[in-house]
Amino acid sequence: MAGGVLLVNLGTPAAPTEQAVRAYLAEFLSDPRVVELPRFVWLPILHGIVLRTRPARSAEKYSSIWTDEGSPLAVHTARQAKLLQAALPGIHVEYAMRYGEPAIASALGRFGNPDVFVLPLYPQYSRATTESVRDVLPRGTRMIESFHDHPAYIDALAQTVRRHWDSHGRAEMLVMSFHGLPKRAVERGDPYEAQCRATGALLASALGLADGQWKLTFQSRFGAAKWLEPYTLPTLIELARTGTRTADVVFPGFVADCLETLEEIGVEAKRAVREAGGMELRLVPCLNEAPEWIGALASIAGA
Repeated sequence: MAGGVLLVNLGTPAAPTEQAVRAYLAEFLSDPRVVELPRFVWLPILHGIVLRTRPARSAEKYSSIWTDEGSPLAVHTARQAKLLQAALPGIHVEYAMRYGEPAIASALGRFGNPDVFVLPLYPQYSRATTESVRDVLPRGTRMIESFHDHPAYIDALAQTVRRHWDSHGRAEMLVMSFHGLPKRAVERGDPYEAQCRATGALLASALGLADGQWKLTFQSRFGAAKWLEPYTLPTLIELARTGTRTADVVFPGFVADCLETLEEIGVEAKRAVREAGGMELRLVPCLNEAPEWIGALASIAGA
């Protein structure tokens, strides 16, 4: 076991304001891992169009999910680190964000022992996410690349779904919604799609689901390029139009509830399926602070 464990999540604006969102998006969308267009093509678009138009709309979305404690993603990540620290009393645990605060460099500076194990909170590997974390780590830092098929992670997902079913009953369809990725990234060898599909199959097996009882989709498409399909929102709308009465959505690629789960699906998608046919759409909470997930983190970290 390393002398310390650093959890790294994607990041979040510091506040649900246009100014804070613009600063966050400027850092996030300037990363060449995130947008793989040539810099001379992308940066004028980013600064001339995207950062002039998107922050105001995104700030409204963040405002709709912001809590008294702050951004849900930041709140849950901080709690996960605190609970993991309690589970590993002999190990120094910190957390950081790839974009925004607390920054990875400042979090690494709080470790007295240089032997730090970095655990990006992305279950499925992608160059756009996992490798972007590696880009800013000191050379030689140990980092796990993925845990998409780790038994403790799959069990934590399954237990979270079962708890939801115990409280709300089991819907007719379980939709597993993963964050999207441009298809060209997969065509260039990124294993993300294959790992998402492996996770989905393992979760379905753990839950005892037959093929017709679950679907795997991809959400959060950005820009005009072709992304991984099927897309989540059109899939949900089609289910509503064809008579499905209830659907649960689980987010195996997100370990903490955030804008993409709470607003994109919990608000926008719910509105769309209501208009399409009145299907009841229910969100399975992300892993957040589930005890099985904290145990899984300890196992993944090598405790």
